[in-house]
Amino acid sequence: MIPRYLPGKPLPPYTYLSGHFPHPIRDPAGHMYGQEETAPSLPDPQHWSDLSEYLYGIDLFNHGYYWEAHEQWEGLWLACGRTGPLGDFLKALIKLAAAGVKAGERRPAGVQRHARRAAELLCGVRQQLAGSTNRFMGLDLDQLARQASELAQSPSSRAAQGPQPKVEPWLNLQLRPE
Repeated sequence: MIPRYLPGKPLPPYTYLSGHFPHPIRDPAGHMYGQEETAPSLPDPQHWSDLSEYLYGIDLFNHGYYWEAHEQWEGLWLACGRTGPLGDFLKALIKLAAAGVKAGERRPAGVQRHARRAAELLCGVRQQLAGSTNRFMGLDLDQLARQASELAQSPSSRAAQGPQPKVEPWLNLQLRPE
């Protein structure tokens, strides 16, 4: 069983794939329709375990809700100004989620492009944090970069799964304290 990091918040009834399911925000039948968006405050990487938006994004991703994880992390990425190690780290997670969306759409070229970019960003974050721990916001940067690179090398293995109501998770982001 995949652990939940924010178990009090329910997972959506479906993961969004364009053309297959109602758009979560714009369609009245969407699972996020009418929900008020609140802009997250500036994320603090030192207190990631208290950051509900981040933890829920991890839950969404780990359970195959890639479009929704992308949306969740994008708010944090915008709040941090999209720059620096935190901005690059969040962008890498967004790219991994985008790779999951492309897998659901059966688009191996998109899976490859997004996974490759995620790996590059994660390696860049590791370099920016040179001399410090390999963990950032609870995740092992080297392991995650390696997994993204592996996905970029064999995107067809993931793209063959979709489209379906829920893409089976292909990567489990395991959070651990630094």
